[in-house]
Amino acid sequence: MIYNAYSDDLKKRYGEKVYKLPVGLPLTCPNRDGVCGVSGCTFCGEIGAGYENLPADMTVTEQINANRAHISPKYKAEKFIAYFQNFSNTYLPVEKLRCYLEEACQDDIVGIAIATRPDCIHDDYLAMMKEVKEKYQIDISIELGLQSVNYHSLIKVNRGHTLAEYIDAVMRIKKYDLAICTHLILNLPWDDMTDVIENAKMMSALQMNQVKLHALYIVKETKMAREYEAGDIQLISKEEYMERVITFLEYLDDKIVVQRLIGRAPESNTLFSNWQTGWWKIRDTILKTMQERGTYQGRLCNYLNGSAVRGFVK
Repeated sequence: MIYNAYSDDLKKRYGEKVYKLPVGLPLTCPNRDGVCGVSGCTFCGEIGAGYENLPADMTVTEQINANRAHISPKYKAEKFIAYFQNFSNTYLPVEKLRCYLEEACQDDIVGIAIATRPDCIHDDYLAMMKEVKEKYQIDISIELGLQSVNYHSLIKVNRGHTLAEYIDAVMRIKKYDLAICTHLILNLPWDDMTDVIENAKMMSALQMNQVKLHALYIVKETKMAREYEAGDIQLISKEEYMERVITFLEYLDDKIVVQRLIGRAPESNTLFSNWQTGWWKIRDTILKTMQERGTYQGRLCNYLNGSAVRGFVK
């Protein structure tokens, strides 16, 4: 095993292929409406991350049905995960969120993934999610946007939270036996390989269930787009990004599932996206390079459980 791939993990858990069906809700983000900010993250466009979503004024059932009708025949899939993807999906009243989640609990939906921010995690919401999970016998995971463990970088991209809120969110989620996936951008302009390694170490130390890696893309008409066009920020090369992914995987505990190695974005809405290279080509090159080097996820994960005193332990 070169790395613990999400597709393989889904097949092991559910016995067959499982695909995500994106769902958009009519909500926003506390970093946009004035609670902790008004302009959002510097890299985030007006539509957030859900450029593939159907209109949020459609009901959850309507969106699931429409996406199922498209994906099921194309990929021969019969089981699905409802993915509440765009903006901060726990940023609404708890009972309203419960209604949305329960509407998604359909016969062929085996899981619900909820994308949100660390500062939108609260015990009341988590208790409700656990109730829904047990009532409908459905898996629920929370996808937390972190992007980097470098809290200086979080300030530069105007995240509106720091590392402390993320750690607090992870500890609370774990108390309710819900799975966690953390999103990380490995090529923020201010991060280097030391930050990449620390990202992996933090995920391992917190016993993360899953991680999802992104390469930074520059969305038009954002603050980061203006910085990019002015030459105030520089992006690393494609080759350096691939080296960062390989190093990250080497330091990452091999029990952690990796949802993906690189994301994608529409070229029409971006100034820069994946070095104008297909995401699958970058992924395949990463895997080929790791295979040639004889390396794999977890090869350098030797730093936990008191590594300095192992010589005294029988």
